Amino acid sequence: MLQESEDQGEHELYYFDESGFSQTSSVPYAWSPVGKPWEVTAYSHSHRLNVLGFLSRTGKLVYHTTTESVTTETVIEAFDQFVAQKDPDAFAIVVLDNASMHRSKAFKRKILEWMSHRVHLVYLSAYSPELNLIEILWRQVKYHWLPIDAYLSFDRLCDAVHRQLRSYGTERTINYA
Repeated sequence: MLQESEDQGEHELYYFDESGFSQTSSVPYAWSPVGKPWEVTAYSHSHRLNVLGFLSRTGKLVYHTTTESVTTETVIEAFDQFVAQKDPDAFAIVVLDNASMHRSKAFKRKILEWMSHRVHLVYLSAYSPELNLIEILWRQVKYHWLPIDAYLSFDRLCDAVHRQLRSYGTERTINYA
């Protein structure tokens, strides 16, 4: 229903979530030519690049990154940035999960303010990440788009993640149909 009303131009629909990228590889294996195996140093601990993103089915991606832990305050900051950059005349619906930082008192105090800027939140049913389209983007970036050499250093990883996210909607797309 939300997607149908978006298709009719009644609102913009975004899916919000956080994801983390680190040198502790999320890639369980990789293919390589016979006799020339890929070798990447395994890190038991790595810095982490956290990405908080708002994704539309039409190819818009608004994201906020930090190397700090994601807290309620970080999420509020990302939402404030989203509200500030969106068309003030557009009505946006943001679909998000029930993470504790999305339900905290501080977060709930901001909801009325965001609504005054024509941003409405819709919470997914518990334990239903498959309904959050941005999960597909995170999976594509982590398992398909990041080159294996991105994991050679944290700086390279950050650069590669930013490059992939900047290219989304132009060079990189996902068909959600």
